[in-house]
Amino acid sequence: MASETTGALNLSEDQVKILEEGFVKSGKNPSDVELMLIAAECRLSEADTEKWFRLRNAQWRASEGLPAKGGSVLD
Repeated sequence: MASETTGALNLSEDQVKILEEGFVKSGKNPSDVELMLIAAECRLSEADTEKWFRLRNAQWRASEGLPAKGGSVLD
């Protein structure tokens, strides 16, 4: 699963573990503060962390049968 959600990011197993924990704890769309804290813990830029969350959220939505991008299932 890690390689599927990292896109062009080259992440260690520890970074992916921290990101996945953040995905579960902070929800699929963390606040700016939560994103900043997760990025610091992973030693990633906030932009890379946000990119990972976007990719991971799209993966989660697809697994749930929802559109890859946010919005209503009625869209």
